[in-house]
Amino acid sequence: MYKNKKDKKSLFKTIDKHFLIGVLVLTSFGIIAIADASAPIASRNFSDKLFFARQQFYFALIGFFLLIVASNINYKIWQRFGPLLFLLNLFFLFLILIPGFGISALGAKRRIDLGFFSFQPSEFLKITLSMYIAKVAEKGKGIFSYLLPLLISAFLIVLQPDLGTALIIVGIGLTQMFVAGINLFQFFILVLGGGGITTLLILFSDYRKERLLTFLEQTRDPLGKSYHIRQILLALGSGGFWGVGLGNSKQKYLFLPETATDSIFAVLAEEFGFMGSVVIILIFSYFIYRGYKIIVDAPDTFSRIFSLGIISWIGGQTILNIAAMSALVPLTGVPIPFISYGGSSLVSLLFACGILLNISKYGKKIR
Repeated sequence: MYKNKKDKKSLFKTIDKHFLIGVLVLTSFGIIAIADASAPIASRNFSDKLFFARQQFYFALIGFFLLIVASNINYKIWQRFGPLLFLLNLFFLFLILIPGFGISALGAKRRIDLGFFSFQPSEFLKITLSMYIAKVAEKGKGIFSYLLPLLISAFLIVLQPDLGTALIIVGIGLTQMFVAGINLFQFFILVLGGGGITTLLILFSDYRKERLLTFLEQTRDPLGKSYHIRQILLALGSGGFWGVGLGNSKQKYLFLPETATDSIFAVLAEEFGFMGSVVIILIFSYFIYRGYKIIVDAPDTFSRIFSLGIISWIGGQTILNIAAMSALVPLTGVPIPFISYGGSSLVSLLFACGILLNISKYGKKIR
């Protein structure tokens, strides 16, 4: 029980400061990492070695503005408007497929051009889908109320095509459904069905099948299909135990593809070594732990399932990226949260963290 109204008021103004510090540390480190890893390609393409870092800094300013706004808006507003935002997000995903709206890059359409700016709707879907499923859980609806929006979301993303992001989306949804308490037999059938569909998508797609075969036999075609993974392994091996030092990576000099996005962890592993990689993983682990505290202390079903969706997104994507960079799973093209270059990714992450901070204000306990 609260002793008086003043104590209650001060409690509700308290956010999880440890979680906020984690956001600040990861975002700041990400800008530094991008400045380092992207310098060669930025110099070549833009004659400005800080081009990508400067862009990421601007995205961070937008993201932190949204974080501050979201942290001061009662989370229950998302319970009310979540379904509408989710439908709007699906509309943008559909719009990408229409010629003239979707921006093609590397054989895929993942960004939408609105004239005055462009963004990646799938990054914001990770938030709006979490909102929608949390709303379904709060109302205690049946399995099909969860399944239909999840299948539509995954289908539209696979059409881009972007199987890596689709897997993250499905992972978010299944995690929320499991904790929401759906029938375990039905959940087991869903997992088996999802695994079967993923297998078919890989087997009936030439480039996905090649990625799988390259993962299984990493010595085949070293200058072609297995080039990327071999350069990643060279970066990891070159880093050794202590690393070659910040700024001293050789693989970032146009040997390792996607140094500022998907492969940035490999550059960091080369420069900071095994011990530095462990420290990065520990920082992420503590950040996820603080997110878990917010989930556990959440005041109601909606906030708990919504928080779970956001943390499972960040945690799952981190694990998938690091696993791919360690050659434990096939390359997926999934970036590492906060550290990889990307405006839509960073802005959506910071906005989501602002919502989590607001939920932490109303938590059952402050620890």
